[in-house]
Amino acid sequence: MHAVVYLNYREVELRCLRRSDLIETMASKLPSESIRFGCKVVAVKLDHTTSFPILFLEDGIIIKAKVLIGCDGSDSIIAKSLQLKEPKVFPMAAVRGFTTYQSPHSFGTYFFRIRYKSITFGRIPINDKLVHWFIGLANPAGDHLSRKDLNFIKKIALDSVRELPSEISEIVKHCDLDSLSIHCVWYRHPWHLFTGKLSNGTMTVAGDAMHVMGPFLGQGGSAGLEDAIVLARCLTQAMPSNLENSSSSHSNLHKRIDAAYRNYIKERRLRVIRLSTQSYLTGLIMTTKSWIVRVICVALLMVLFGGNTLSHTRFNCGLL
Repeated sequence: MHAVVYLNYREVELRCLRRSDLIETMASKLPSESIRFGCKVVAVKLDHTTSFPILFLEDGIIIKAKVLIGCDGSDSIIAKSLQLKEPKVFPMAAVRGFTTYQSPHSFGTYFFRIRYKSITFGRIPINDKLVHWFIGLANPAGDHLSRKDLNFIKKIALDSVRELPSEISEIVKHCDLDSLSIHCVWYRHPWHLFTGKLSNGTMTVAGDAMHVMGPFLGQGGSAGLEDAIVLARCLTQAMPSNLENSSSSHSNLHKRIDAAYRNYIKERRLRVIRLSTQSYLTGLIMTTKSWIVRVICVALLMVLFGGNTLSHTRFNCGLL
């Protein structure tokens, strides 16, 4: 199912899916032995002989890699190894969840969002019996983020929407408890993406490890998929077709991978700076207490993006 939203009297298509469904679908196409769970990277260093990266895992295992792509989220060890600036935190928390209905719900295919005081609530259907919803909480209490008890998170969500229409409270009240999560909102400054080193030899980053941004545009996951397509294309173009049987030296292979990464970064940098800038300005509008800052951010959005809040979705990253 796809959802729709009306913008300037035009119907615009939106799609929402469960991350677990996406991961399971991609994993099913890979050899089972190619996936290793529960592996936390604690350090990375370069081999002095080959210049390829060496990964040190929490359980003591050491992996010598020829190609290293850090997709390890906002607290990325790979990003730290590239000396990217640390992500920052918006004064906001996000509660997310799903609600499953026994019979078809009455929300149709429409995306809905409402803002009331310091609360933002949004709802988007995934299919006719499953709805994804989120709540943005400005300036949450400190203990809200430290407690992971699902019933406590549900209580936070219900308390935050008690002044909103009862339909919204019912969605939260009947949610799938095990789907609930609450997190602070991380972001990387757009200018750090402009000046930062996003690859080094055969090591690079993608997804949140590169461009973690607030959820204000709903494009974080999409940007990660774009990264994957562009990176796969660049690596394929740079690698010899018979790589397994190739007699390429370590030095030649290193040069090919490095060139692929450079092309990948060149193609992706402006796109992720654009998304991060729009997300950053939108987040400031929602969280700042200064009307002057809010006016400046609105003006910048108008100047930079023409006031079209969904223009970022009309992007084609090309084919594999």
